[in-house]
Amino acid sequence: MRNHSSNQLNPRSPLVLDTRELPRRPGALRTVSRVVPAPADLGLEMNGVPEGADLSLDLRLESVSEGVLVSGTVSGPVTGECGRCLRTIDEALTVTIQELYAYENSTTDETTDIDEVGRLQGDLIDLEPALRDAVVLALPTNPLCRLDCPGLCSECGVHWDELPDDHSHQEVDPRWAGLSQLTRQEE
Repeated sequence: MRNHSSNQLNPRSPLVLDTRELPRRPGALRTVSRVVPAPADLGLEMNGVPEGADLSLDLRLESVSEGVLVSGTVSGPVTGECGRCLRTIDEALTVTIQELYAYENSTTDETTDIDEVGRLQGDLIDLEPALRDAVVLALPTNPLCRLDCPGLCSECGVHWDELPDDHSHQEVDPRWAGLSQLTRQEE
């Protein structure tokens, strides 16, 4: 899922973190709290974070011997539709992120595949791939409006919880129709 590209990062991009103020000695720490707009296509087929919605980042950037460890949480709205009844779902989601970004020419940089570990580009970190992985993996593939959602009647498409208890679409085989008349007469 990750795409750690070698394209130049824009330091003004909301999901690019600048580490210039973080000393490159193990144990140095900096916190980042900001609200950023959600990137496009952050979700699955039936649910996701709307493009441009506010995502709250609460992160720690910590210098380690091989790079910068970014950890913390990302919170934002999720919209979609119920997999059973197609009602709109509006919820909040909070996910945890923890990603190592290797310094250029570090042992980790030189001994790992490009998709295994994030890479710093100069002093910049592209947070979007890690954020995308964390959010998409946390979303349910079959979202429900509530755990006990009964869904829709397969015959008429009306929500089951809006139908009477005796609702049915029972079709009687014409060969047995005469018998059904007998049971009605007994009632």
